[in-house]
Amino acid sequence: MPSAFVIEGRRPAGYIFITPCPRRLVRTLVYQAQCTLNSTAKASHLARLRSTPDPGTGYSLRQENFLQLHLMSQLTRATLTMLPPIPILADYGISPTHGFLPDVLPLTRLPDPYYNKWEAVVSNLQALILSRRLRSVVDRLPVLSTIGLEHEAEWRRAYSLLCFMAHGYVWGGDQPSDHLPPPITVPLLQVSEHLELPPVATYAAVCLWNFKPLFMDEGIDSLENLASLNTFTGSLDESWFYLVSVAIEAHGAPIIPLMLTAIAAAREGDLAAVTRCLRGFAERLTDLTSILQRMHESCDPLIFYNRIRPFLAGSKNMAEAGLPLGLNYDDGSGRLDYRFYSGGSNAQSSLIQFFDVVLGIDHRPTGEFGGRKTRQSSESPREDRAPGQRHNFIMEMRRYMPGPHARFLDQVGLVANVRGFVETHADNPQLTLAYDACLAMLSSFRDKHIAIVTRYIIVPSREVRARSRSRSPEATRKRLDLASASRQRKDVGGTGQSSGPTGTANTKLKGTGGTALIPFLKQARDETGEPAVAEWTRRFMTRTNRTEGRGDFFMGKSEVSSIIEEVQVGGLAGTWTMDEEVGGICNY
Repeated sequence: MPSAFVIEGRRPAGYIFITPCPRRLVRTLVYQAQCTLNSTAKASHLARLRSTPDPGTGYSLRQENFLQLHLMSQLTRATLTMLPPIPILADYGISPTHGFLPDVLPLTRLPDPYYNKWEAVVSNLQALILSRRLRSVVDRLPVLSTIGLEHEAEWRRAYSLLCFMAHGYVWGGDQPSDHLPPPITVPLLQVSEHLELPPVATYAAVCLWNFKPLFMDEGIDSLENLASLNTFTGSLDESWFYLVSVAIEAHGAPIIPLMLTAIAAAREGDLAAVTRCLRGFAERLTDLTSILQRMHESCDPLIFYNRIRPFLAGSKNMAEAGLPLGLNYDDGSGRLDYRFYSGGSNAQSSLIQFFDVVLGIDHRPTGEFGGRKTRQSSESPREDRAPGQRHNFIMEMRRYMPGPHARFLDQVGLVANVRGFVETHADNPQLTLAYDACLAMLSSFRDKHIAIVTRYIIVPSREVRARSRSRSPEATRKRLDLASASRQRKDVGGTGQSSGPTGTANTKLKGTGGTALIPFLKQARDETGEPAVAEWTRRFMTRTNRTEGRGDFFMGKSEVSSIIEEVQVGGLAGTWTMDEEVGGICNY
């Protein structure tokens, strides 16, 4: 190793990392540099150093814009590196006002008449599905080239159109189709590659790029000023379901630059600025919860469960719904290309993941607490799966985000320092209260979401199952999709018990991507409170004896909550087996 490191240019704006951290080296860092010092024990502290070099150490300031450290022999193992730069929103296609929604409003129609056939199919999608003629119409379409797509807005519109056609084609009949024809497959694969997205109806296809404002002079963060561009059913319920997410994205957008400012302020040791940012974050989170609670206003649970949810299903873990081999993406070459993709889900929302990343919230596999697994987890029948079959759920969902958005989250994860900054200044009551308030508001947001999942999936699944028992077997078997498959799974043997290995009721109630819901969401909620600084706050937000929905208007009578059953599921982060994916109403 050379005996000196030289940093040329202007004064670095960020931290300087020294590992390990000899005390002699600390005293020699000059130029009022704020440093983070990490010892081998992983303890860290902040120090603003204004002292001059100690001549005895051999460190000296070469000139005003150069910092030269002459390392002594006993310090040759020390390394000097700069913090990664705080990401610039424009570099990742993110708007400071609209967030992960496009800065340019989604197109209502592709401008090139060449693509009129796509537009015609989607504009008549509901009628074609109702008349069972969608597949024959799509089969007769020509394979259109994507060469006419110029601007990003056109690529996004094409992606949304093709995804709606694809899912309508697969799930729009009495039996699902495991074959996607070339008129959809060929352009969809090309558009997906351009946008760095999988060829499936993702959150971006049905929410982020599928809305328009009713009045251009009003904001898009108001549900009263939003409309969906495309739907499968043409129902108000489906539009409202998508638009609640759009409004959350729009209203939560200012949080992104706000918390990047907090990261920069933490690097400068600005306690007041970090506190202000956290307070603003908490207030916005309260507003997002209020928007989420409006789901019931125009989206009926039974319509969602039976009519809307099946169209959002992917091809992964859908054997019982009629896709045992996945979905064959036929590109016209005659080669079988079966693929498995998760369905659309709000787990693919970059905004919600941003909240977790910037606050330093860690998620573990369900049943694992504080590094220890519960008995339920340790006895899971999936424990013997090979390590190669397991993956991190959070990172898996980032594959379903637009590429630039996923890279932005990766970069934020490298620079996130708010949690560490708050822990370092735990003696500042205003700072810790603001941080804990953010955790409390995010936990409350997840509480409301659990209530929605219960009302829109758990309760309807019971009602549908009860009605199906009075029908003839022929009527029950007539249609096969996600909703009917969920019902039939629970009716094995007429006992209402799952056919899974544990025999636990409801263990295989799945979302559109194939995963159970409630334990996953409960632990995500509880883990949100774990970073709390104040001990009483941490105990309050991580308690496990809460009854979701009791006294909540989403749930109605409190005894409804008793139907929520403990379902074994892989977890929010850490390791998930390959046959457990996220899906359903919206797994935040």
